[in-house]
Amino acid sequence: MTVKEVRELFPHIASGKIYFNHASIGPLSVNVSNAVKAYADERSSGKIKNYDDFLVIEEETKKLLPGILGCKPQNIAWIDNVSNAMNLLARGIEFKPGDEILLSDIEFPSNVYPFLNLQQNGVKVNFVKSEQGKLPFESIIKCVTKKTKLLSISYVQFVSGWRTDIKKLGEFCKKNDIIFSVDGIQGAGTLFPDLDNTYVDFFTGGSQKWLMALQGLSYFYISDRLLERLKQTSLGWLSVKTAWELLNYDMELKPDASRFQTGTQNALGIFALNASLKTFNEFGIHNIERNILENTLYFISKLNRIGVNPLLSDCNVENLSGIVTFPFPNPEENLEKLKSSNIYGELREGYLRFSPHFYNTKEEIDIVVKALSGLT
Repeated sequence: MTVKEVRELFPHIASGKIYFNHASIGPLSVNVSNAVKAYADERSSGKIKNYDDFLVIEEETKKLLPGILGCKPQNIAWIDNVSNAMNLLARGIEFKPGDEILLSDIEFPSNVYPFLNLQQNGVKVNFVKSEQGKLPFESIIKCVTKKTKLLSISYVQFVSGWRTDIKKLGEFCKKNDIIFSVDGIQGAGTLFPDLDNTYVDFFTGGSQKWLMALQGLSYFYISDRLLERLKQTSLGWLSVKTAWELLNYDMELKPDASRFQTGTQNALGIFALNASLKTFNEFGIHNIERNILENTLYFISKLNRIGVNPLLSDCNVENLSGIVTFPFPNPEENLEKLKSSNIYGELREGYLRFSPHFYNTKEEIDIVVKALSGLT
């Protein structure tokens, strides 16, 4: 597919909107809308019981998702949101009093509260201090102690857009026997994490942001290493091998990540994600990453020319993502003015945050920068 062909799938573009807010929630393509409608029609006026169709789409979707993550389908499980994925991880590790968890001070709360909750069991949570939205490798590892049992960090930080070198950090964790967890919601679908070739134990994300599907469906990747040691704290009828021998009650778990799918899944969400992922895989994740980084570099350079300095202006491309964040006068008031001109961004922690996707163009960036210039 070409960018032009992808853009034709999004009605908001034809209506004149410049949507640079994918880090908050993504728009739905006509393919996704059609999939949702087809599902609803089947359940209301079709054969109604469409579980067999769901199983086909669910299996297909688990094969599509690895195309943008770089992993195997058997290492992926569905869940409702990232917070619950992180809670599953936090509760499943057998921490002892005095064990330490390392986070950063700019994590989204989903990657904080599940671990803070373990403090009641004597686990200590430490925070790496960021440097104006940046988390250099050296700043992270100097906070590691001999008691650090788990390190959990975002692939891409939700405010600044800082991208963590998860391959380098993963190698450090492997050498030091530290469980490595990654909140990937702001990176999956824009960058290629290559999980099978990166020492990441746990990686989770949602489908409603950059993946441009529905709220209420998330996923997580679990490595074979962690699968062997993570305790099953919740058990349901679909966790076991003999799930459809309904009166057997045999507790032998499924051998892969699907053991954590305890019951009925978000079928509508999976149908929607399936439609969206087909577009992603047809365009190609490496092409998506290239477009996004080119847009980010272009956006930063254009902002610098009008005297606006994004938080990551001086960073190497290896630490950039699809998020461009910067201080701006009267940010809340000016964001509303931009919306009245059909330009959509977000306000985060007092900054303006823009997050264009791979189908957004440099021409759109020029329009946004010109509008910002008129507000300074």
